[in-house]
Amino acid sequence: MNRILIIEDDQSIAELQRDYLEIEGMIVEIETNGQNGLNKALHEQFDLILLDIMLPDLNGYEICKKLRESKEIPILMVSAKTDDIDKIRGFGLGADDFIVKPFSPSELVARVKAHLSRYNRLVQKDQNDNQLQVGGLLINQQSRKIFVEGEEKIFTTKEFNLLTFLASNPNQVFSKDHLFDRIWGFDSIGDNSTVTVHIRKIREKIENDPSNPDYIETVWGAGYRFKSNM
Repeated sequence: MNRILIIEDDQSIAELQRDYLEIEGMIVEIETNGQNGLNKALHEQFDLILLDIMLPDLNGYEICKKLRESKEIPILMVSAKTDDIDKIRGFGLGADDFIVKPFSPSELVARVKAHLSRYNRLVQKDQNDNQLQVGGLLINQQSRKIFVEGEEKIFTTKEFNLLTFLASNPNQVFSKDHLFDRIWGFDSIGDNSTVTVHIRKIREKIENDPSNPDYIETVWGAGYRFKSNM
């Protein structure tokens, strides 16, 4: 369920926006003060913000600028101002849309839904781009977490990097020398036998039967290969 924050000093307009959005199943909160609205937007989780420009204490432009320093959610500015310079300024500060008062409630709802849909697709794509999944193995590269059949497994930094590299290059054979240079670095002290040790530890964490692995295959005389056809 999408959560919307309305920052609008006109209570009647804010309540009208809220009523129409709630009919669409959204959770809506209202702030009528600019500074309070900014604080709520920064410290709570929302999926979209409807932001009036003319606000007491802190105007919409300043709020938009502050939010864009840390938030990527859609910001729709709402104003009675119709000059192009106002719209240009809003877009320049990071607003995603500009709705002119008075507006049609149905148009407002349509724009909100369109921006939510677009943002959700981008978020989903970003999450997918940062995840590798093969069978019951899930690697989240952003959070650096690994799950096997839904259970999180704890990996050292080198184990995580080694498994992620192999999983990112499926069905390719890499020698122990290549893996050592790639994960430990050319100038690292040690030898490629540490690769064998780390592969064994990884198998113990991700394989049902480490002696008969499903994921990381030993190619005798050549190296290791991550199998993607699970």
